[in-house]
Amino acid sequence: MSRIQELPPEELAIYRRLDPERLPKHVAIIMDGNGRWAGKRRLKRFLGHQQGAEAVHFVVETASRIDLPWLTLYAFSLENNLRRPKTEVSFLMRLLSAYLTSNVQRMNDNNVRIHYVGRTHELPNEVQERMQWAAEATQQNTGTTLTLALNYGARSELVDAFKRLYAEIEQKHIRLDDITEQDIQRHLYTAHMPDPDLLIRTSGEMRISNYLLWQIAYTEIFVTNRLWPDFRGLHMLEAIEDFQRRERRYGGLSDGSESDDVTSLPANQLVNS
Repeated sequence: MSRIQELPPEELAIYRRLDPERLPKHVAIIMDGNGRWAGKRRLKRFLGHQQGAEAVHFVVETASRIDLPWLTLYAFSLENNLRRPKTEVSFLMRLLSAYLTSNVQRMNDNNVRIHYVGRTHELPNEVQERMQWAAEATQQNTGTTLTLALNYGARSELVDAFKRLYAEIEQKHIRLDDITEQDIQRHLYTAHMPDPDLLIRTSGEMRISNYLLWQIAYTEIFVTNRLWPDFRGLHMLEAIEDFQRRERRYGGLSDGSESDDVTSLPANQLVNS
């Protein structure tokens, strides 16, 4: 059953400008700017993280209302775990547990299933238990799959994938010449989901930050200066509207374009002397 009419008026106005047949199947977001949001208001950083968690509510709810199949959020990077002060990391772990505890009912109400990618086995045991509880409590839902990238790094994902592929090669005696991109894809954390169609980055930073490097090879990128705590479903819909104005060519030519016929040119005219 469609839940489009549940969108707030401003979001509904944008949605009505969209082509429902060309909605992305998978939106990935780099949620950036919590600390700067707090700093601009002369607040402690942890308050920025708390507001960032609130922003997740709004975006997930909009995703579920437009029936977005996949939404993946960069919640906690491997670098965060290694390089942030231990007090901040500890707070983020408590915030994650609190988010899951208080939002499972909301996820069930919105038919949202939660999933995780990353080296989650390195997170504190009590956090892993809360994550498993939330996943089991929402596993029967059939709407949006909300994936949280936790203790995640794209390079470490590739290392883990290559280790698993190597083990498979040895076990099954696969010839190296027979290895394909699909074999690598099968061993990624994200093997069960499609690659993102749209990557949104908040806070205006023009970098990927070690996020889904393999998966975003042909993903459209949308950068906004808005800091994550101020980001709402409305802004995700604006990013989708921008996405629909683009032409995705995957290395080919646009519709109606013709390649130049150079077959009759002499070899010495193909390269400028």
